[in-house]
Amino acid sequence: MTYFFETYGCEMNLAESASVEQLFIKRGWKKAVDVQLADMVVINTCSVRASAEERIYGRLGFFTGLKKLRAMEPGAKSRNLEAAARYVEENGPVPLTLVVMGCMAQRLLDGLKKDWPAIDYVVGTFAKVDFPQIIEAVEQGRAFVSTDEKPVYSFAPTSYEEGAFSTFVPIMHGCNNFCSYCIVPYVRGREVSRPFSQIVDELDLLSDKGVKEITLLGQNVNSYRGQDGMDFPCLLQEICSHLERRNSSIEWVRFESSNPKDFSDELIKVIASNPRICRGLHIAAQHGSDRILKAMNRKYTRKDYLSLVSRIRAFIPDVQLSTDIMLGFPGETEEDFGQVLSLMREVGFESAFMYYYNPREGTPAAVMENQVDLETKKRRLQQVIDMQLEITRSVMAGRVGQVEKVLADTVSRNDKGELLGKTSQNERVAFKSPIFVLGSFVNVRLDRVSGNTFRGSIDEPAANR
Repeated sequence: MTYFFETYGCEMNLAESASVEQLFIKRGWKKAVDVQLADMVVINTCSVRASAEERIYGRLGFFTGLKKLRAMEPGAKSRNLEAAARYVEENGPVPLTLVVMGCMAQRLLDGLKKDWPAIDYVVGTFAKVDFPQIIEAVEQGRAFVSTDEKPVYSFAPTSYEEGAFSTFVPIMHGCNNFCSYCIVPYVRGREVSRPFSQIVDELDLLSDKGVKEITLLGQNVNSYRGQDGMDFPCLLQEICSHLERRNSSIEWVRFESSNPKDFSDELIKVIASNPRICRGLHIAAQHGSDRILKAMNRKYTRKDYLSLVSRIRAFIPDVQLSTDIMLGFPGETEEDFGQVLSLMREVGFESAFMYYYNPREGTPAAVMENQVDLETKKRRLQQVIDMQLEITRSVMAGRVGQVEKVLADTVSRNDKGELLGKTSQNERVAFKSPIFVLGSFVNVRLDRVSGNTFRGSIDEPAANR
């Protein structure tokens, strides 16, 4: 039997899709070459913005039509479904099981299935434990009925995808911050930290697979609190020590997402003292105005953020910073917007994820007064994008000529004699190289900038541990 995943949203969703995929693989299922031919399709959804949910609704419309065609229902349309039409013509009716999981599934639950009868199973963020039973039921041609018990979140043993050089390692789930614009605490619940022993077990498995880089994941990763009281700086130190003792293939450790209010001096010192921890740090500022930050319930000020940046750069001179910036939050004035631009200039982020505020039903910000009109939000967003492009060009230009250790992780689609990799600072680099270098660390000279990518040349192989 065959499966197909469509995953939307954050890195945590990517990791969770990968962990569920392992369940299919263990039972002998194969990945479908075309979504129209799969026996089961899993859509992993996002609820962070309304636009993300609208995209899912569009896909549900597509799959409604696909299921009708696969069942050879009278009047089923075959336009844009030619592969499925040929499939049923050759094989007769072939059922398709449609599963929706993730944050949107958790937010809407039973209502989603009621509105979209084509969905067979809605699996919320706490109910992934049901997947083995769902898969088995599909294999046996019967329905699976979940119990009425409220499930408890559990971490999957691994999110590894076979052959990957880099992988995600979830260490936290949920969030306690309740930023006024964010739906995450309502759909993922309160913070749950993964036991250290489980993290180590996965690290050992990944080491045996030859993985070179891991990214520790959580909605607010640096608020980690283990069952033994271990905090995030301690966890990072223990992970690095464990990898060193094991002479692990994992040479690089990254983490995201982190909240500025929980980025302690102890954490900065741990990063500075461990070369395995990468020098590209993503720390979401969200805004530059104290008034807006307070309305967002971010629990830090502009001064706090700038002080944090100053301390990080003092201890970690080779760091590069990236961030999230939100424009058009309710009540944002031109003066507030100017504070965003000045913060970006002062910090000099190498890159940023920039977006305008999109109301989420069920959050405090959605009912705040003085909502900013769409035209103003778009105008301000474009100004921020234009400024960030200038800053990025300047920061990257200042890096030209340097030699950086790079993990070669992908073959270029446009030139098979060229590899793509990333630096410790999480910058993308393209360089000519033989294929056997793929999956290795090499020293690359950054020769020039092309868009948001460096063009480089191999200086010499990087010394592996």
